[in-house]
Amino acid sequence: MSTSTLTSAQDASDANVKIRIRDLTKVFQTKSGPFVALDTINLDIPTGCFFMIVGPSGCGKTTLLRILAGLEDHSTGSLEITAPAAGRPSNSMVFQGDSLFPWMTVWENAAYGLTMRGRPKSEIKEVVGHYLARTGLSRFHDSYPHQLSGGMRQRVSIARAFANDPDILLMDEPFSALDEQNKVLLQEELLRIWEETRKTVMFITHSVDEAVTLGDRIMIMTAHPGRAKVMVDVPFERPRRVLELRAQPEYGELVYNIWGHLRDEVQRARAQDEGRAS
Repeated sequence: MSTSTLTSAQDASDANVKIRIRDLTKVFQTKSGPFVALDTINLDIPTGCFFMIVGPSGCGKTTLLRILAGLEDHSTGSLEITAPAAGRPSNSMVFQGDSLFPWMTVWENAAYGLTMRGRPKSEIKEVVGHYLARTGLSRFHDSYPHQLSGGMRQRVSIARAFANDPDILLMDEPFSALDEQNKVLLQEELLRIWEETRKTVMFITHSVDEAVTLGDRIMIMTAHPGRAKVMVDVPFERPRRVLELRAQPEYGELVYNIWGHLRDEVQRARAQDEGRAS
């Protein structure tokens, strides 16, 4: 049996917990039988935590994010999310691919969430203007998605997510399709914007570098079925500058240690794929 609730913290020990997951399992019914995507996940994510998830392909990372977004039901276990303040959405999601409306301008896309919530025009103008400025898109406000580069389109997606002022920001490999230069620039911009709000973020990535650069805490997942293998606390102070951080010896040591935990799972996932193909 599964449960999913929006709740207020019940006591002082729970006061800083935004997301609580207990024994969460997700089973898909397929033609070849039950497929266990997630197996007994247990998590406490504090309010304001930049939480990263890394793991091999097929380990259930995106499935977990979709469950948190309310786009997928879990099979067993429990999920509790502290209710947002009145008038604020529980979450916004930034997808891996281009999720902009092609018939809308940059401004209209960024304003979409606020518009759908019926916010006053003066508020929309102020908030959207702020986040387009923060993402360097002010002069492109009348442009359409097809007129923008891939990196610029992802900046619009980030501006839209923050402008909607969600309680939780869910990000599914938003920079994976970008070249390294644009990826670093967008990581810098994301960190600057996040410093203003300190929203609770759950961010999926295949990049250990990205996880260490952005995150407060990292969950390393096993190959299928997806379980939490190791939790890693990131010790680096904020605010962070991407290239300066990566120049530190301690940064390289932490990336190396995380790869040590992840390497076996990637190899096991590869062996599973080869077994299914044979």
